[in-house]
Amino acid sequence: MKILVLHGPNLNMLGLREPEIYGSFSLADINQILIADAEKLGASLEFLQSNHEGALVDAIHAAFNQKAGILINPGAYTHTSVAIRDAIAAVHLPTVEVHLSNVYKREEFRHHSYIAPVAVGQISGFGVNSYRLGLQALVQHLTG
Repeated sequence: MKILVLHGPNLNMLGLREPEIYGSFSLADINQILIADAEKLGASLEFLQSNHEGALVDAIHAAFNQKAGILINPGAYTHTSVAIRDAIAAVHLPTVEVHLSNVYKREEFRHHSYIAPVAVGQISGFGVNSYRLGLQALVQHLTG
């Protein structure tokens, strides 16, 4: 079971960027935790972080017929990207949206997600565990 893990803009700065909001884990730390979890769940992961919307769209398109599902933290693109939303809808891959912070306790513009309507579900507010819970939920959804 191959899963694509996408990290959106500014997530390459995790551990340095506003640790009071996003925690002290680096993106590499999160990826290593997910790899360990995926092994236990019988899944393999491919990772991509990009600050560029088109690169994320291209990765979603490339996942068509290649991956079983997508775990995505779209970062700020959550609230702005119709292109990422449309790419997810186009490939028909089960997708789980995750966020480290509770976006609904933050600025009002963060309360809207273009991704949520085309995702299986959304998990936010649990720090690195949002990713872990998202991976578990996605694998459970895929295995039925």
